[in-house]
Amino acid sequence: MLAWHVLVHLPPVMLVLSLPLSRIRLSSGEPLGHRVTRAWQGGLMRVFGFRLRRLGTPVEGGAMFVANHVSWVDILALHSQRMMGFVAKYEISRWPLVGWMAAKGETIFHRRGSQESLGDVTGEMQARLRAGRSVGVFPEGRTRGGQEVGPFHARIFSAAVDAGVTVQPVALRYGEGGSAQTVVAFGPREHFVGNFLRLLGEPGRIGDVIFLEPIDPVQAGSRRRVAELARERIVAALAGQHD
Repeated sequence: MLAWHVLVHLPPVMLVLSLPLSRIRLSSGEPLGHRVTRAWQGGLMRVFGFRLRRLGTPVEGGAMFVANHVSWVDILALHSQRMMGFVAKYEISRWPLVGWMAAKGETIFHRRGSQESLGDVTGEMQARLRAGRSVGVFPEGRTRGGQEVGPFHARIFSAAVDAGVTVQPVALRYGEGGSAQTVVAFGPREHFVGNFLRLLGEPGRIGDVIFLEPIDPVQAGSRRRVAELARERIVAALAGQHD
């Protein structure tokens, strides 16, 4: 299934993204390029056995979507429901095919350890948000084995606060009631390839993408309060209080 999805489904997607027709807007207002990208990402989640359910509604226009970070599949899950640009390490941009796909997926590349690059990333996020485009971030900064939701770093919300756009928390829950959070997450000393291959062999399961009540940064008053509210709503949703 993975080979079929890559060798048969991916070439038409790449063709659409390479041509001007990718900017054609559908009746929903979504560009064709975004639609085919989301469809391919959703198909890849199916290859890994996830039957995605969307609860809640993603806000329209420019917004910052913030989610708990469980595994690398989080980006696929979010992209399948709403187009948004994520921040990723610069090295990915040089990976064959993956780097090209990431760039077409509106990824913002960051050179780790570089304060200049960090400033460029923040500026790019603000520019996109003010232009009515969306970005996606994981405020925890790293994965945590699926056992807990770590503290949200307030600094990452600066772009949304400065741009004056909505912040929408999104809870990612794998398995019925979140029963597979630790299964999907990276195991101790497990690298990407090992996790990738292991998840290919896992049985099928539900994956919930829960879009929660949006936050108005102006009403919240500060980026720290935005971070606190976003985390509180995600933790509550993971505990089943949104069902």
